[in-house]
Amino acid sequence: MNNRRIAESFIIGTLLCAGCILSAAVLSDGFTRFRSLDRTVTVKGLSEREVEADIALWPVGFDVAADDLAALVGMIREHNAIATDFLLNNGFQRDEISVSAPSVVDHQAQGYGDPGRYRYRYAGNSTVSVYTSDIDRVRQTREKLGDLGARGVAISGENYENRTEYLYTGLNEIKPAMIEEATTEARLVAEKFAADSGSRLGKIKKASQGQFSIADRDSNTPYIKKVRVVSTVEYYLVD
Repeated sequence: MNNRRIAESFIIGTLLCAGCILSAAVLSDGFTRFRSLDRTVTVKGLSEREVEADIALWPVGFDVAADDLAALVGMIREHNAIATDFLLNNGFQRDEISVSAPSVVDHQAQGYGDPGRYRYRYAGNSTVSVYTSDIDRVRQTREKLGDLGARGVAISGENYENRTEYLYTGLNEIKPAMIEEATTEARLVAEKFAADSGSRLGKIKKASQGQFSIADRDSNTPYIKKVRVVSTVEYYLVD
């Protein structure tokens, strides 16, 4: 009877030991796999393009001054007509030209400052704007603005609110190719890192695409735009 119990105990003990060994092996393998999946590399891929603007918004502003309000309004109308005629003669279409509402200031009616320091009581300004896809015509015609001065139109200098803008509207057409280029560059960087570390590149764990940015290439060529996007990709590394 005792021998039988001893044999049963031995068998149970053997099974328990085997189970412990097997469990330890399974846990060890699982931990190893978990640690392997935890090894990642995060890389960035850049894509840049230089493109030409396809829309120009060109405001031609001017200032006038007079002591008589009716005379001032008449000057504004006359200057608007001269500026419009100038643009039409240089090849712009009438539907590309718009005239803004004039702005008039009465220096004597202002509640601050010394009105005596102004030579004329009234000052006014107006803007004739061009919205066109003909970028080259805008650039060429801007060089002829002196012709307006010769006809008595005092052109205002460009400032933040009154400056020529060049826009690029074809972003959707180049987006797919740029995203692919940025992603490809990111993978090349990741593969180089994996090779240098003695690993292989695994699947993508996480990826994010940055926003597209459009900026002037430089201050001298605002009609040339630089389009830029950065993709960030995180890969698993495999031994």
